[in-house]
Amino acid sequence: MKRGTSARVWVYSIWIVNGVVLLCLLAGAAFYFTNQTVEAVAPSQPSALAPTSEAAPTTYFLPTLTAFPNFTPYVFETSTPFVLNNGPAPTVIGYSVAGYPIEAYKFGNGEREYLIVAGIHGGYEWNTIALANELIEHLSKDPGAIPSDATLYIIRNINPDGEARAHGVDGRVNNNGVDLNRNFPSENWSADWDRDGCWIYRPTTGGLYGGSEPETRSVMSFIEEQNITALISYHSAALGVFPGGVPWTEESKQLSKVLAKATGYPYPPVDTGCVYTGTLADWAVENGVGAAVDMELRDHKNTDFAQNLKALKAFLNFIP
Repeated sequence: MKRGTSARVWVYSIWIVNGVVLLCLLAGAAFYFTNQTVEAVAPSQPSALAPTSEAAPTTYFLPTLTAFPNFTPYVFETSTPFVLNNGPAPTVIGYSVAGYPIEAYKFGNGEREYLIVAGIHGGYEWNTIALANELIEHLSKDPGAIPSDATLYIIRNINPDGEARAHGVDGRVNNNGVDLNRNFPSENWSADWDRDGCWIYRPTTGGLYGGSEPETRSVMSFIEEQNITALISYHSAALGVFPGGVPWTEESKQLSKVLAKATGYPYPPVDTGCVYTGTLADWAVENGVGAAVDMELRDHKNTDFAQNLKALKAFLNFIP
C-alpha cells in the first residue's frame, strides 16, 4: 500500500470513530431530556380541583377540617350591583367574610311574617338572586300584592362572596370555602358528608362548626328577631321543593305541596341519594319558623318569574 493511501485510511478511521462517539452522545442526551419531560408532565398525585365541565365530575381531594383555617381566600372577579329606584331602602343585616353587605327588603306591615332567601349558593345559583331582584322590583311597583295582614322580607343575596367571584361552579361557596346551606347549626349539622348523589364539582365543607360563618349568623339573628310564619330558600336547579325538618315536618310538607302546585316544580322532590346536613330550612323549623322549604328553579339560567309570582301569592296566603 502506498504511503498516501495509508494516510487516507487513517483519516477516514478517525472520522468514523468520532462519528460513532457523537451519535452516542446525542442518543444519551435525547434519552435524558425525554425522561425529564415525562416527569414534568406526569404529576405524582391528581389535581385538587375537579374538571370545569359540569357534565363529568370526578372525585377529587376535599379539604379536611384541620386544614380549613388555612384556606386561601378567593380572588374576586365580578360583582352585580342592584339598584332599586322608588322602592324601600334595604336594611343591612350583616356582612360576608369579604365585607359585602347582606341586605333585607321589607314589604307590608301585617302581623304574619314571611321570608324569602336567595343566593345562598352565590354565583353558582345566581339566577335565584336575579329572581329576588325581580320580586323586589315588582313589589315596589305593586305593594298591594302583599295582603294587608302580612309582611314579607326578602334577603336577596346571602352569599355575595360567591356571587362576586364567578357565575358558575367556582361561585358556590363563601370566601372561607364553606357551603352556607350546610353551615346552619341544625341537629344534623356536619363538617363533612357522604358525597354520593351530592354536588362534587369543587371542594367544600360545612364549616368549622354549625354557624361558623358570618353570613349564616346574620340570617340566624335576623330570623330570631322576627316571628316568621313561613320561609322559602331559593335554589337551582330542577330537583323540586324540599320540606324542612329531619324528618320533614307536616307544616313544611303542606307548604311544599302548595308551592309545587303553583309552580309545577316536583314534589316529592327528586331523590339523588344525597343526604343534606345543616340546611337553612332544617334549622329554621327547629327554631320556631312555622314552615320552611328549599325550592329549586328549573335550571341555572332562568328565573321562572311568572311561575314564582303565582308561588308568591300562594306563599303569602299560607298559614301552617
